[in-house]
Amino acid sequence: MITAGVDIGSVGTKALILEDGKILSTEIMPTGSRPKITAQMVLAKALAKVKLKPDDVRHVVSTGYGRRVVDFGEKTITEISACAQGVKFLGAPKGTVRTIIDLGGQDIKVITLDDEGNTKDFVMNDKCAAGTGRFLEVIAHALEIELAKLGELALQAKQTITINATCTVFAESEVISLLAQDVKKQDIIAGIVDSIAERIAAMSNKIGMRPTVAFTGGGAQNIGLVKSLEKKLDTEMYIPELPQFINALGSALVAQRLQSLR
Repeated sequence: MITAGVDIGSVGTKALILEDGKILSTEIMPTGSRPKITAQMVLAKALAKVKLKPDDVRHVVSTGYGRRVVDFGEKTITEISACAQGVKFLGAPKGTVRTIIDLGGQDIKVITLDDEGNTKDFVMNDKCAAGTGRFLEVIAHALEIELAKLGELALQAKQTITINATCTVFAESEVISLLAQDVKKQDIIAGIVDSIAERIAAMSNKIGMRPTVAFTGGGAQNIGLVKSLEKKLDTEMYIPELPQFINALGSALVAQRLQSLR
């Protein structure tokens, strides 16, 4: 049985193809200004990778901020539910996951799970994009470096520069000012990463973090942020395979369950 999950995020749209619990393929594209068309394209590309056609898919479930624009799926679910389902399915090598930190394009979510892996509680950041994936994109652009290199460069820092601004716009201005003072980019990045980790740690402590902790979303690929967050939380975090596709995976799993009920 082949099912699909589509995660229409504010920055990126992801698709994942699942067959009887096995991941067949994944695809990601910038969401852009036409999320409905992007969702159709990303699903088509994911299917083409494994030489499948839309008719081969039994059910499609969508999630993400743009989930309601999808008109080719059978059901929509929240990102909270999708993330919990995906992490529960993958499991963790060092114990059952009790807390999930999900860093998306424009939001940060901390989710707690009960002993059965079901959503117990969650907290999200406010409407400000500070500390999110979009925030990191803005900072990378200001520093004129690739987004993917932020994490490694943070680990090369000789000192951590304190970033006072919490707003994305003001933080960008502060970074530009620091560059004008000849502050090393690595030290600036370390400060940025540290400020994000501090924000996430405060949210985690507020909701009552319990190990094992899983880190998902595109931000989980930033090794500098992972190390800083582990230090502030005093715990080793589990980074699942394909962390940015966890919500799409959770959606595909729900689609699989829909079929089994029929």
